[in-house]
Amino acid sequence: MMRITRFAAIVIVLMMMSLFIGCSDELSICHTYDFTVETLPIQKRIRNGETAEIRCRIVRSGEWSQARYFLRYFQPDGIGELQYQNGILFRPNDLYELSDEEFRLYYTSHCSDRQTIDLYFFDDSGKSVTLSISFENEKIEKRIDKSKVNYVIPAKELE
Repeated sequence: MMRITRFAAIVIVLMMMSLFIGCSDELSICHTYDFTVETLPIQKRIRNGETAEIRCRIVRSGEWSQARYFLRYFQPDGIGELQYQNGILFRPNDLYELSDEEFRLYYTSHCSDRQTIDLYFFDDSGKSVTLSISFENEKIEKRIDKSKVNYVIPAKELE
């Protein structure tokens, strides 16, 4: 019986020593996690004056309640404007904090050319994700069948 008590005491002392030796005063907490930005399918064609909805979601690889995300955009091709779901009109190259991890952006075309917008997402630790979205112009073209056109020649040209 004494051997069992002595053995149990040794085991308890060894366990306590391993707890004190294995621990440190520093608590290791991860504040930065990788993230991606997902979108629902986005229309490929847009007309001048038309608005396209871009539904986005930030997907984090880990949770930290104090993580903050930001958006900056640039338009290398075409002319248009980008608006946040709450009505804020974004200016190119300005940095905006995102209030939600699921949100909508609205792009309005102001030209009839091919258009591209580059969206740059950042977290508060400096990690970034870039999305590039392109729209082709959807022109309304009227095809003229030249065989059905009546040409009128002014009388002066006949002389």
